[in-house]
Amino acid sequence: MKIPIVDDAGNPAWPEMFPLEKIHDLETIVGPRHFSAQMMLEYVSDERVRLDPGALHFYENDFDWQTVHIGQNIITGVCCYWDPSSGHKNSDGSVCVLVYKDDKNNTAFIHDILYMVVSDEDIHPLATQCENVLSFMQKYKLTRIGIETNGIGNALPEILRKIAQDKQLHINILPISNHTKKETRILNSLEPMLASGRLYMHNKIKQTMLLSEMLAWSPIGSVEHDDGLDAIAGALSMTPCSVHPINSHQKLITANTEFTI
Repeated sequence: MKIPIVDDAGNPAWPEMFPLEKIHDLETIVGPRHFSAQMMLEYVSDERVRLDPGALHFYENDFDWQTVHIGQNIITGVCCYWDPSSGHKNSDGSVCVLVYKDDKNNTAFIHDILYMVVSDEDIHPLATQCENVLSFMQKYKLTRIGIETNGIGNALPEILRKIAQDKQLHINILPISNHTKKETRILNSLEPMLASGRLYMHNKIKQTMLLSEMLAWSPIGSVEHDDGLDAIAGALSMTPCSVHPINSHQKLITANTEFTI
């Protein structure tokens, strides 16, 4: 027996457990494709899914560290994620992205994205990229980054850590090994956010190739460039680092070291 969560007349099948307000919240969280398949028992083939840039909400505001706001939205967390490659012109893209999150409203803000290309004559292309990533992190006062360590990324945590130490920068590096197909990661991370209207993007990103990636992308993996989308999927999947107003009252705690064992 199969019973959709809402019948043809719009009435909930189990109102005591799932009233209409709760059903609406479920659809907002998982997106219409998953809701249709899991709650309404109407399967939608992945191959029919596209990423619609028209569903993005664009904004101009910077992130305010004093109030931890972007516009009227209170930001609760931040993720920085690097999907690396050699950085050469004919290789996959090497992309670092910054995403802020508003957990109260289940929204995410793609605030900036860094596409890196290094010269074919550069004898230390990974070190050059690490310098660029550290500058990107310093610009936004970031101290934690996730790095995809599949393939070429396996060496990057140590290189980045060494360069950061030389610059006397303290950063926390989270190595991430992905075992899920790239198209699946992108589909499951971005499509529900887009379809439910919970994904925001800063206007400056319009100048990058990210929107073109979205327009061309397909779950069947036939596009040439999708590295920016993969980086965003990685950031959306990360546990965010909490942010707090820099002018908030902080209590100083001093450890008692006057003891004997």
